[in-house]
Amino acid sequence: MTNHEIHTPVLLDRCVELLAPALQREGAVFVDATEGMGGHSEALLERFPGARLIGLDRDTDALRIAGERLARFGERVHLVHTVYDGIDAALASAGVDRVDGILFDLGVSSLQLDEADRGFAYSQDAPLDMRMDQTAGTTAADIVATYTEGNLRRIFERYGEEKLAGRYARAIIEARGRAPLTRSGELVEVLIAATPAAVQRERSGHPAKRVFQALRIEVNAELAVLERALPAALDALRVGGRIVVMSYQSLEDRQVKRVFAEASASTAPSGLPVELPEHAPRFRLLVRGAEMAPDDERERNPRAKPVRLRAAERVREAS
Repeated sequence: MTNHEIHTPVLLDRCVELLAPALQREGAVFVDATEGMGGHSEALLERFPGARLIGLDRDTDALRIAGERLARFGERVHLVHTVYDGIDAALASAGVDRVDGILFDLGVSSLQLDEADRGFAYSQDAPLDMRMDQTAGTTAADIVATYTEGNLRRIFERYGEEKLAGRYARAIIEARGRAPLTRSGELVEVLIAATPAAVQRERSGHPAKRVFQALRIEVNAELAVLERALPAALDALRVGGRIVVMSYQSLEDRQVKRVFAEASASTAPSGLPVELPEHAPRFRLLVRGAEMAPDDERERNPRAKPVRLRAAERVREAS
């Protein structure tokens, strides 16, 4: 199986359509803030031969694959090993000040899910790692081994929206007292054993799903990174530039929704008879609410099922 075959970009045509008006000019620059294996970038480089790419990813394996896939575009491609809140430094490294388009495809990538030894999937036994950047940082096994019961409960509630957070935290503390939990399969067994039979019958998802999501978010500081990255990305867009963000869980989507709502709102004090230019919105929303993938794509590509897409265009400079 080739890298191209294992990666099916989500909402590819829709992303190209939304970014097209900003990327048609000669010399346009776009940022793929979550480069992955380069599927979206490849389509955009093909469609807009006058455009250049700055691709960011914290995963060195993904950057290697993307580099091979995009090699035919030569100097039009500039890849940077960084988390996407490092967008300002990445642009500086490419000698770029402002850009015309930005794409975020959030969450865990196909590569990370498909490689069992990364520890992201609760359905496959592997070392309990979950780092998107395997060159640095704390692993999920470190968190499971060292966090207090209260801290485990906090991340399960906050990042997993898990109703059994307290029960699962206690079960982990008890289990690690008997033996270290270093593999995903060991953690799954603890969580299944701690889940009441009635809850297992009622739930549509796996008992480990929300806990694994919470651990992944904590390991990679995903929400904190996104909170810093979105304002930096909006600031980097020139007038007429467009940003597209795809989220796969509600916590991310709520964050994107809030930032976009603030950027597209007037700052005029209430009661003014007219809106002064400096109070006009800096951005306009390009889609109503959050778009989902069409039914046919959801059937072809299961990873498109939870996606929520939001997009905006810069309409004026900041005052």
